[in-house]
Amino acid sequence: MLRLSFVIAILSLVSVCIEASVHQYDGEKFVSKGNAFVVHGGSEGIYSSAPELNESYPGGSFIRFEKVIFRRPMEFSNFSSGSIHAVVFEVDDRKTIGGSAYGGQRAVCCTADLAKLGVCKEGEIIHRPSVDNPGWPQVFGTSFGMDMTETILHPKSIQITKTGMYNVYFIHCDQRLKEAAVDGMTVWKNPTGYLPGRMAPLMKFYGFMSLAFVVLGIFWFSQYARFWKEVLPLQNSITVVITLGMFEMALWYYDYAEFNGSGVRPTSTTVWAVTFGAVKRTVSRLIILIVSMGYGVVRPTLGGLTSKVLLLGGTFFVASEVLELIENVGAVSDHSGKARLFLVLPVAIMDAFFIIWIFTSLSSTLNKLQARKLTAKLDIYRKFTNALAVSVILSVGWICYEIHFKSHDAYNEQWRNAWIIPAFWQVLSFSLLCVICALWAPSQNSMRYAYTSDEAEEFEKDETVALIKSSPLASKDVWSPELGLAERGNGNVEEEKTA
Repeated sequence: MLRLSFVIAILSLVSVCIEASVHQYDGEKFVSKGNAFVVHGGSEGIYSSAPELNESYPGGSFIRFEKVIFRRPMEFSNFSSGSIHAVVFEVDDRKTIGGSAYGGQRAVCCTADLAKLGVCKEGEIIHRPSVDNPGWPQVFGTSFGMDMTETILHPKSIQITKTGMYNVYFIHCDQRLKEAAVDGMTVWKNPTGYLPGRMAPLMKFYGFMSLAFVVLGIFWFSQYARFWKEVLPLQNSITVVITLGMFEMALWYYDYAEFNGSGVRPTSTTVWAVTFGAVKRTVSRLIILIVSMGYGVVRPTLGGLTSKVLLLGGTFFVASEVLELIENVGAVSDHSGKARLFLVLPVAIMDAFFIIWIFTSLSSTLNKLQARKLTAKLDIYRKFTNALAVSVILSVGWICYEIHFKSHDAYNEQWRNAWIIPAFWQVLSFSLLCVICALWAPSQNSMRYAYTSDEAEEFEKDETVALIKSSPLASKDVWSPELGLAERGNGNVEEEKTA
């Protein structure tokens, strides 16, 4: 119940702050940054729509300011203020904002020393024209008159003629406007729609993945219907995973398509897509774990391990669901927050625990199958182990690449390639699912891999013998009744082997 309450709390939190390419500001307070007061209005990758730049994205790209209002309390309205500016710049031009006096600390607002040099007016924002991008950065603003509690930033639409990562900041330098706040919205549009540039390729990707799951589903369900009398419990579980995957990919595609058309992310669709994905990942890991333990193939139950497996699965689902909700619901820009890294740790730790437990169980199962010379099951388990090993190696390599990618892209300048990172994990997961489907596809020989009571008895004998052999009483120099019984038991086992 505690976990359920926590998830509901997260859902209720993000449901009231859904923002996307339509960035809404509801009383955002200015924060002191150096010698300036700042509100971050958003950061997104935008593709150019200028035909002279030979861009392959027809349509219009723009950032539009709509009904942006600055407010201050009545008790702080007895003076005429300095300007409150809207600053729009491309990430390559970030050094054109701010300056320093005599090599000192960089400042956004013009200081007395810089004003003496005649390079700016004291109390105003320092900015210089971009050498590579004429007309940028764009700076415009408004100010409070005497006794005014609000002032409106005139509507403005800025055409984007250069592909890049664009930033919007609201900045003022007046110490007396500490209590000022921002209301209104900005609309960001790419040539193909309202999806942020980093996310735009993912709509086509999820369309492709939806088709891939349909093809896999057709193969699997046709085999399932053809040999339904030979179906194993494991194959029923694989059917569930394929069904969840089909729903997940379809929901993600619909989510991105609606987001692209309206500029506002559909909350309910996103939550459902995230939930189906979290359930699919949890069920997939649990299936791999219990298969590695030999469930349904060499043992009928998990015994005392059932509660531990379910506990690990439930905890992983909660952690994964919360992480994905924070990552996808209420995301407002292409600039990812560092605070989200904290939520990655529990998921990463449990993934590592899954991997250790899976390979430990696989090693034990393979040894037992080899000892009993169950060649058909041994062969399929070896292929399964190889596929898992390859996927783990690829995962580790990709994690290293992802760390390198993010650590060397502090300003999201590589935003056009960022979609590849989440896409890789979907492709890897789908590929492993295809391998499992190929290994355990329903067929007329499915029962060759099913659990039989005779094999279970043999496995239990092996486990008993292993426990007896590891007993500290088993010494060549000390005899006891328990040791005599153990030796007799071992003799019986050897006689059975000979027979």
